[in-house]
Amino acid sequence: MSLNVGWNVKENVLLVRLSGELDHHEAEKFKKEWQHMIQTGEVKHVILNLADLTFMDSSGLGVILGRYKELKQMGGEMIACSISPLVERLFELSGLFKIIRYEENEMLALLRLGVAS
Repeated sequence: MSLNVGWNVKENVLLVRLSGELDHHEAEKFKKEWQHMIQTGEVKHVILNLADLTFMDSSGLGVILGRYKELKQMGGEMIACSISPLVERLFELSGLFKIIRYEENEMLALLRLGVAS
C-alpha cells in the first residue's frame, strides 16, 4: 500500500491528512511536498491527522520531526490528531509526544490554534 496525502489550508494552518503507509519508499517525496507547502503558503502551523495511517517506520518519524523543527524556527506549532493505535505506540516509544501536542480530532486541534473550524 502506498501513502496518500490530503493537503488543506485553513487560515494559517496546514492540515495534513495521511492514509496508507509512510515508510522509506514514500518519505522523501512526502518530505519535499510538505516543505513546498510550508514554504509557498502563509502557513504557520500544521495539524497532522493520522487516523488512516496504517504503518510508519523511522524514516516517517524523521520527516515529521524535521518539519516540526522547521515550524518551530518559524514560530509555529505542530499538533497531531486522530492517531491510529499502531502509530500512537510508535509516537510514544519515540518520544514524539513529548514535543508534539496531541488533540483528539481536527476540530479540537484547530480550536487550540485559534482557528474556527
